[in-house]
Amino acid sequence: VQLVESGGGLVQPGGSLKLSCAASGFTFSISGMSWVRQAPGKGLEWVSGISSGGGGTKYSNSVKGRFTISRDNARNTLYLQMNSLKPEDTAVYYCARGGYSGTYYSPGQGTQVTVSS
Repeated sequence: VQLVESGGGLVQPGGSLKLSCAASGFTFSISGMSWVRQAPGKGLEWVSGISSGGGGTKYSNSVKGRFTISRDNARNTLYLQMNSLKPEDTAVYYCARGGYSGTYYSPGQGTQVTVSS
């Protein structure tokens, strides 16, 4: 199982970023997927989850209305579109298996997102 995140970086408050997660080593198209994050000095926080087919999505209250999770099962890729970014969104973002209807597991190596002026 391999999950490789990309797309992080430094962005100003109010800006946007789109994260990607390339999956391999398991049947991506039948797996619910999620994004989780870890802010400096804090524990892991679940951010968003998506069903295997992409028809169902869930968000934490802290990102609802600003972030959009999606997936491309033909490309084995998970996405997170992040708009209206705030300094409190600064964290390492990980994609993980599961986390839509149950516990997430097997997160990738993460990508750093820093929101600062």
